[in-house]
Amino acid sequence: MRLVIARCQVDYAGRLTAHLAFATRLLIVKSDSSVLIHSDGGSYKPLNWMSPPCSMVEDHDEKGHLEWLVEGKSGDTLRIVIEAVISDSTYELGFDPGLQKDGVEKHLQELLAEHPASLMEGLTLVRREFPTAIGPVDLLCRDVKGASVAVEVKRRGGIDGVEQLSRYLELLNRDPLLGPVQGLLAAQEIKPQARVLAQDRGIRCVTVDYDLLRGMDDPSARLF
Repeated sequence: MRLVIARCQVDYAGRLTAHLAFATRLLIVKSDSSVLIHSDGGSYKPLNWMSPPCSMVEDHDEKGHLEWLVEGKSGDTLRIVIEAVISDSTYELGFDPGLQKDGVEKHLQELLAEHPASLMEGLTLVRREFPTAIGPVDLLCRDVKGASVAVEVKRRGGIDGVEQLSRYLELLNRDPLLGPVQGLLAAQEIKPQARVLAQDRGIRCVTVDYDLLRGMDDPSARLF
C-alpha cells in the first residue's frame, strides 16, 4: 500500500464529472490497484476513488507538476495533479484474515447457509465464505435456473454493504464459470438509501426474520 500526503487537484471524468480544487489530501494506492482520495475531515468515505481493476500512469503536466492518470476498466478517469508532496510511503500489510462478524451476524449467515431457499425460492448453497482476491463472499448460491447468486449478509444493510457486494460481483463476473452472477443483500434491516443504490446496480434486497430462521433450526420453537 502506498500512502501519499500531497497538495493536489483531482478531476474525475466518466458518467459524470467532478472537480476537487488544490488542497492537502491523503492519496492511497492499494495493492489491488484501487486509488482513494481522502480529506482530513467530514465523512470517513473517500472524496473520490477508482475501483479495481484500473491502471495508473505517472507523468508531468505542462506546468511540470507530477500527474497521476488513473483509468478504470469502463474508460472513466481520475486525473490527479500534485503540486507538492509532503510524505510518500509504501507499506507491505501482508495477509488479511478478513472481517470477523459479530455473533448475531455470523449466526445469521450460518442459518441462511442452512436455509438458502428462505431468501429466494429454489436457491441452493454452493459454498459459504467463497474466496475472492478482496475477501470472502458470505454465500455463493445457485438459483433454480443454475445461475450464480452472491449473497452478502448483514445485520443492518447500508450503502457500505451494497458497495462491498458490488466489488465482489465485479470480480466474480470475470470468471466465465460463474458469470453472470446476481447479487443479493440479506439483512434484518435495510436502509432506504441502500435499497435505492442496490436497485440501481441490479442487486436484490431481502429482509430476513432472524427469529423465524432460528425457529427453523429449533424443533421446540415450532411448537409455539
